[in-house]
Order: sequence, then C-alpha cells, then structure tokens
Amino acid sequence: MTPTSPTPSPETLLSQVADTLGRPVAPLWADAVRAVPRDRFLPDRVWLRDGNGGYVPCDRAVEAERWCEAAFSDVPLVTRIREDADGFQEPTSAASAPGTVLRMLEEAGIADGQRVLEIGTGTGYHAALLAHRLGDGRVVSVEVDPALAGTARAVLKAAGHHPTVVTGDGALGHAAAAPYDRIIATCSVRAVPAAWLAQTPPGGRLVVPWSTSWITYGTLVLTRRPDGTADGRFAGYGSYMVMRGQRAESDLDRDLLRDGQRPDRSGTALSPWAVAGDDLDAQFAVGLRVPDVWHSWDTATDQAHTRLWLADDAATSWASVDYDGRQTADFLVRQHGPRRLWDEVAAAHRQWVRAGEPRIADHGLTVTATGHQVRARARRPPP
Repeated sequence: MTPTSPTPSPETLLSQVADTLGRPVAPLWADAVRAVPRDRFLPDRVWLRDGNGGYVPCDRAVEAERWCEAAFSDVPLVTRIREDADGFQEPTSAASAPGTVLRMLEEAGIADGQRVLEIGTGTGYHAALLAHRLGDGRVVSVEVDPALAGTARAVLKAAGHHPTVVTGDGALGHAAAAPYDRIIATCSVRAVPAAWLAQTPPGGRLVVPWSTSWITYGTLVLTRRPDGTADGRFAGYGSYMVMRGQRAESDLDRDLLRDGQRPDRSGTALSPWAVAGDDLDAQFAVGLRVPDVWHSWDTATDQAHTRLWLADDAATSWASVDYDGRQTADFLVRQHGPRRLWDEVAAAHRQWVRAGEPRIADHGLTVTATGHQVRARARRPPP
C-alpha cells in the first residue's frame, strides 16, 4: 500500500508558521488557530500563484486536496480577482498569510479584558481568532465592502463566533464603540487616519501595515501618547492591499504618455535594480523619501531589453531607465514633467547609503496633528 501524507490541518499550519517565525507560535494564539480552522473562512474558489506572476483558480469541488493544502498553508490566498481583456489579473480581496496575521496579533500585545478594533474584516478569519481569544463582545470589525461584510457575518455565525461586524469606511474606525485598547488593520495605509488615534486611549497600541506609492511593505507598530500623538517603529514584514480611500488611480499609458513629448535625456550609473529590485530595505527607504512616486517594470519594449518606469500619483511627471541587456552602468534615463523623478529617486538612494543603509526595522515614525515624521538609525557606519 502506498503511504499517504496526513490531511492538512491546523497543526500543519502551526508547524509552517513556526518555520516562518523561527519559533513556536505563542500558546494562546496557537490555541486560537486550533479552535478556528482557516478552511471554514475561505470561499470554495481561491486563486493560487502560477509561478509566472499570475494566478490560477483552485476550486474546492474539483481539486479538494489541493484546495485543502492551500487552506492550511502559510501563504496568502486571493479570494477575488479582476481580469481585464488583455489578461491582466488584479487581486481585489485576499486572505492574508497566517504567519503575517499571527505576527501582527503578537505585535499588538493583546491581554485579557482588552477591546480590539479590526480594520478590514475580509473573510472573517482574523476577527474569529480575536473573538476566540477575547470574547465576542470585545471585538469590533469594520469592512467597507457590503458583500464581504455580509459573507463574513454569516461565516462567523456558522463557526460559532459573534463579534460586531460593521459595514463602513475603515478610515473612520467605529466611534460608537470606542475607545479600543488595540487597533489592528488588515489593509495598508499611507497615512494613519486621525480617527484611529482619537479612538485609542493613551497607552493603546496600533498595528498597521504600511504603504508608500513606491512599495507596499512593512508594518507600523504605534503607541498612543497622552498628548494625542503616536510614536512607534516599523517591522520588516507585511504586504497588504492599500485602503481604498488612499489608493492612487493614475495610469502611465492613459494619464502620462503622450505623442510629441520631448523628455530630457541623460545617463545614470545607478542600477534601476538598486532601487526597485529585491532589496526591500532600499525600496522602503526610497518610498519614505520620495513621496507619491510609483514604478513598474517593462520587459517587452522595442527600445530596451528591460525598462523601469516611474510616474507620480498626480499624473504630471514620468521617467524611464533603460537596460540594454549588457551594460552595468550608464543606463539611459528619460524624464518628463515638472518633477525629475529619477533624480529624486537617485538622491534618496544616496541619502540612504550615506545614512548607513538602515533596514526597515531601523526606521521609526511619529504621528502628529500636522503629519508624519520619519526617523532612522544607521545599520552600520556610513561610507
């Protein structure tokens, strides 16, 4: 008889999360994972990565074993996707990787008797873990999408959990049930909404995935001060969809590129991969230092082997950096508009290098009534 692998289960998931964390999951949260099976909170169709930058559907009725394996794996699962006529796929809703969820819950430092506001109900899994840990009456979750909120309420009820699920704009929190000892967001933000601070008492903690136009990565852990400000640090994990009200909608082809434009041409010794490649610390630093600028890669141009595009959210400026497949310096740069975007990015990278290349976790942030103040400590002496 051919031996079979064990059926995936919460124990399978806890083992994978322990590998991700480099340590066992904290006992109280491990108990919650066992009591709240993730598969009960997933739709019958999810989308899995295809290894080529896209997604393929996985239906429970057709591929039950594969679906179950995905449900109890420490990976994010796309639960809604939009595909255009050209085949471009854009996830519009997802179930976060459990390892990331548990990291955030541990970062929150939740204790018995506390009240928690969750921003972004999604599938309801995160709210169920909180409700198991604290009790239904101490958990409020806000979801902007009425359909998702309705489905989450039904799934939570069927699983025996009854936290308060509110349909509304998460940026406003839920003042009716405030204050909250902890606020945890399951969407990323580019600015911490004032309502969240107003609904958190002094000493309260906020755990918030972070985003800039350049990169969506990192998690901000803040503590509310008595004067109404908040101060905290970044952690190097977490990549969440941006809160709807803070998303930029500019499009390179539609809003920026026009016939007859005459961009300025120059060269650069800075590799585009140095600022938009695999170094997340560098990308994070650029995103903090160059506001409202995003990038995308193009590998199928008739003029270059690979091209890095840059554009601003206001749709006023763009830049490109070309790689011909051979060079290691003197990349061709084109820039158009009132902002010289590549010059800004290159200057930010130089500043980061001079500062000793601080990592994501070396950055902190203070939130005041007038905005956000970023600080960084050097990882090593600057050159």
